[in-house]
Amino acid sequence: MKIAAIIPVKTFSNAKTRINLDSKQRKKICEIMLNEVLQTIFQSGIFEKIIIVSKDKNAFKIGKKYNAIEIYDKNESGVNNAVSLADVFIEKHDFDATIVFPQDIPIIQTDDILHLANFLTESNSVIIIPSRRFDGTNALLRSPGNIMKTHYDEDSYKIHLSVGKSISKKTSLAFIRRIMFDIDNNEDLELLLSQNEKPELCSQILKVVSKN
Repeated sequence: MKIAAIIPVKTFSNAKTRINLDSKQRKKICEIMLNEVLQTIFQSGIFEKIIIVSKDKNAFKIGKKYNAIEIYDKNESGVNNAVSLADVFIEKHDFDATIVFPQDIPIIQTDDILHLANFLTESNSVIIIPSRRFDGTNALLRSPGNIMKTHYDEDSYKIHLSVGKSISKKTSLAFIRRIMFDIDNNEDLELLLSQNEKPELCSQILKVVSKN
């Protein structure tokens, strides 16, 4: 099965404003998280292509290490638009399925991705992994990729679930703890560091945070 990973990446300097650090620190944390997510996705070995949609040159620079396809998002008008740009590439190159991941789920492991892919047993299916606060979508599996447009917004997982069920009976929620863990604020950072699930990652982030 030909699967693509889609990662919309907001310009680092404009991202994660709820983290109470200076702009350089937030930018560095975004870079660290994106690299970790891309590395894990790449190492899972299940994706034909990894697609980054952004207008941040540093995001594309990180993506080159993992042979990512670069799609320039000139207007950066939101996640839905970013995914729609990737969807054009997906249709043109006849992918069977896509998984949309955010850039801020750094404790994700390859086993989590393989576990998610195990749900993909047949076409015409939608799998949604919500965020741990159940206020967003942290992974969206679509098979085929054009089965539905995305609806990222407040409570997006509920909207994705509702729209998916209206299209296909093969629509469901999946709960994979490390994919559900995203980094939005200082509390999230502190929890990530206290759990220390990825020591090298935590060490990198701690160096950035300790400069405050």
